[in-house]
Amino acid sequence: MKPDYQNWVPKPMVAGLWAGTAITFILFILLGATGLILHGTARLVCTLVLGIGTLVLLFFSVWMTSLHKAFDYSGKRKMAKTIIDGTAKYVKLPEGGVGLDVGCGSGALTIACAKRNPKANMVGCDIWSGAYKAVFSKKRCEDNAKAERTANVHFQEGNAVHLPFADASFDAVTSNYVYHNITGFDKQQLLLETLRVLKKGGTFAIHDLMGKARYGDMDAFVRKLKEEGYAEVRLIDTTDGTFMSKQEAAWLGLSGSTLLVGRK
Repeated sequence: MKPDYQNWVPKPMVAGLWAGTAITFILFILLGATGLILHGTARLVCTLVLGIGTLVLLFFSVWMTSLHKAFDYSGKRKMAKTIIDGTAKYVKLPEGGVGLDVGCGSGALTIACAKRNPKANMVGCDIWSGAYKAVFSKKRCEDNAKAERTANVHFQEGNAVHLPFADASFDAVTSNYVYHNITGFDKQQLLLETLRVLKKGGTFAIHDLMGKARYGDMDAFVRKLKEEGYAEVRLIDTTDGTFMSKQEAAWLGLSGSTLLVGRK
């Protein structure tokens, strides 16, 4: 049995885009380009609308296909594995300690952290809903843990907006590409909610698209944490070759990928 971490860009999503592109192109040919059905102004309008629509859908189809290939665990690039392993190395747990992975998806980061800290335990939480409900689930997480022969993990439902855990409950907290998907909430407040459940002296490693448009001034946020007594806080640009190049990040829409790491 092999683990199946799925893909952050599901195949059905990619297939749907290509199908939409094909249908729009066929309509462009029938209603616009050939003039077999429509004529005059109606034909001109259809030609413009369907032509532009075909080009837009083609762009997104190519882009999402590139993302799917990049994040494919069994593909050549394996960016997802690079990011998971690179983030997990910052999660350090004491013997008997417990760490939390927020928005665990298919359990990849939770399990990677558990394997790096065999004398501790990891908890993965997620709401497993929305666009990813069809590919990510608690059962998939548990099946992946069994496939990896990793027993020091536990999965439960939990929302990153308001975590169902008391203050200072965990010796480490981590997350990967989660908060940018949560609309309607201040991203720095989401970070503070995750850090709320971290014990004094605990480590954290949070990876996300932390560009200013989404997160605001993260340098000021780092200074704020240090002023509050955090022992260590750093921002690591993971598009500098750490996880990907700046060119690759720009094409894939991952500019601003950053690791927030440190110790409380």
